[in-house]
Amino acid sequence: MKTCSMLVLLVLTATSGLGAEVKTELKTVDYVDLNRYLGTWYEIAKYPVRFEKGLVGITATYSLRKDGKILVLNAGKKGSMTGKDSRAKGKAWVIDKKTNSKLKVQFFWPFSGNYWIIGLGAEYDYAIIGDPSRKYLWILYRKPKMDEALYSDLLKQIEAHGYDLSKIEKTVQE
Repeated sequence: MKTCSMLVLLVLTATSGLGAEVKTELKTVDYVDLNRYLGTWYEIAKYPVRFEKGLVGITATYSLRKDGKILVLNAGKKGSMTGKDSRAKGKAWVIDKKTNSKLKVQFFWPFSGNYWIIGLGAEYDYAIIGDPSRKYLWILYRKPKMDEALYSDLLKQIEAHGYDLSKIEKTVQE
């Protein structure tokens, strides 16, 4: 009986992952100079998220706080570029001080989310933000419009990170 129970347990354990998608570890960029990263970014595209539903003209502005954390100001317009302002203020902090590429972001206590920089332009002109679960994704740029060739290149990077490109939605900026 013991042998039979052990065999059933082994079979259940061995097959429990069948059908589950295996994802590799999400790789972040090697290093982020936070001073260069600060400033305003325009959201070019994203995986849709509930808290941005109906918003256009979305920006994220980062500045250094006195305590060393980062002040996060997200802004957008409801419905159209002439719509009502929508703003959210939060904070971010580095969780991987060796690379500065893994951060946590918090808009209200006690909840926080991963903010992993998985792509970054050499001139800090674009950034790709993700999280290990691959449920969240943002493409940020220093200007409201991105060249289509660059956007296509970034989509290739994103796909290489294991993201489903069919879920990406462009953000209206003008």
